[in-house]
Amino acid sequence: MNLAPVLSFLRELAVNNNKTWMDAHRGEYQRARTEFTELMQMALQGLQQFEPELAGNTAAASQYRINKNDRFQQSNEPYKKHMGAGFARDGRHSPWAGYFLAVGPNGTSWVGAGKWRPETPAVARIRQEIHYNAPTFHALRQHSDMLHYYPDGLEGDRLQRPPKGYDKNDPDLEWLKLKDFFVSRSFTDAQVLKPNFAQEIVTSFRAAQPLVNFLNQALMEG
Repeated sequence: MNLAPVLSFLRELAVNNNKTWMDAHRGEYQRARTEFTELMQMALQGLQQFEPELAGNTAAASQYRINKNDRFQQSNEPYKKHMGAGFARDGRHSPWAGYFLAVGPNGTSWVGAGKWRPETPAVARIRQEIHYNAPTFHALRQHSDMLHYYPDGLEGDRLQRPPKGYDKNDPDLEWLKLKDFFVSRSFTDAQVLKPNFAQEIVTSFRAAQPLVNFLNQALMEG
């Protein structure tokens, strides 16, 4: 596996983000995609060693398209500036919590885990699980492995006011107000190009497994 062509292609795409350029550089795109697919396969194989729910997943079902989705497009550029994958039960667009990977140039590569912006019924179930099982939740988010690989902890927006049904004096209010239940860590280009990058991804995912399991348990019980 050689991720240098991936970073090189995406670096050029960032300043030539149009269909004409992409059509003229289809060969470079295919080579970059091949290298990224190999990285995905290595990450997925590592994940499957400790996540039985992902046993049937494939790299093909995990990779996101490089074309932007019109529903979420915030600019006229037709292509994303990274290559990404999502590993979760039932595939990359699954409603379950899972593991995510993005490779991009200039320090924009990252891995993450959890559930980003769950739907209203799902977020209600997650909040209920935090409320009922606060000691378990705090133990997993404060675990040494979690803090080592994800020092920023749980990320994302929070409600301005307590969610419906919860007291303003609830000791866990800071966490109940979360809209997202997600951790991530970024990588420099130099780190991406190291021979152990795939293993670093898998190790990072494993550190987040307790969070993913906690969230999926909440979603399963809804």
